[in-house]
Amino acid sequence: MKKRKFSIFKAQRFETKPFNPETQYAVIRSSICTGEKVAGFKDKTDGHFTEVMLIRSKKDEQDFMERYGVDSLRVEY
Repeated sequence: MKKRKFSIFKAQRFETKPFNPETQYAVIRSSICTGEKVAGFKDKTDGHFTEVMLIRSKKDEQDFMERYGVDSLRVEY
């Protein structure tokens, strides 16, 4: 049996989604109850949220900002 060179979970975690700064803005959704944080993009017109990745640490937050060229993130609860 062959070993996989990558994990399916890591491959999904680093999937790049399209981001248009003219129609969307970067945001972190944080749960008040559990403290779970998810980074993604929110549409400026209708408020639709597109989830990109789970934020577990400051490093994850920095990786998200570097990958999409974002200077600052809003936090919504």
